[in-house]
Amino acid sequence: MSDSIWGPVTVFTGDLRPLPPEGQMTGMYKTRCDSPVFCGPEGLEGDRQGDRRVHGGPDKAVHLYPATHYVRLTELMPSAQVPLVPGVLGENLSVAGLDQAEVCIGDVFALGDARLQVTQPRRPCWKISHRLGVDQASRLVAEHGLTGWYFRVLQTGQIAPDANLTLQERPAPGMTLARLWAVEQAHRPAVEEMRRLAAAEGLAAQWAQRLSNRADWLERNG
Repeated sequence: MSDSIWGPVTVFTGDLRPLPPEGQMTGMYKTRCDSPVFCGPEGLEGDRQGDRRVHGGPDKAVHLYPATHYVRLTELMPSAQVPLVPGVLGENLSVAGLDQAEVCIGDVFALGDARLQVTQPRRPCWKISHRLGVDQASRLVAEHGLTGWYFRVLQTGQIAPDANLTLQERPAPGMTLARLWAVEQAHRPAVEEMRRLAAAEGLAAQWAQRLSNRADWLERNG
């Protein structure tokens, strides 16, 4: 990367609310934080997730969604029923100028007093379609690689509004999230590529196991 500091970062948290039309509980409705918020081992104070099977936990403690993705989402989904602006997809952090093509698996960033490590992309779920009122929204996010990503918390601490995100360590150079997502979406990805990505330091254990299992299957089945 040519620059290792990005900001200011907008911080969002939210409690659970029913998601129309069926009323499933979700934590996608976020409010911008205008005062410092504490980042603990499982995320930001005051933030909740509706389905802990697929959101939250140590490897998905904090979600960042690149602010610039919303320009592309607006082009792809002109019929969206809500404004496509930072915070609407339920992210905790929003920043411009940084996306999956630049960020690598295992990257460690400082944000305020906290230290965060990139663990995995966010797999878009059906709740995105319901939130935006666009039937194919989740599929479009996946197909165009507009996923954002999750962090684990290496060091807890306060995050002030409009803090900067500073890259501190890169244990897996070249192993970008875009590269990982391309393998995730491919019908028959190269086994060698899957093994390299699975071994990347910092990758969430579930993703590493998934990649290894899929590589094993492809080797056995030609």
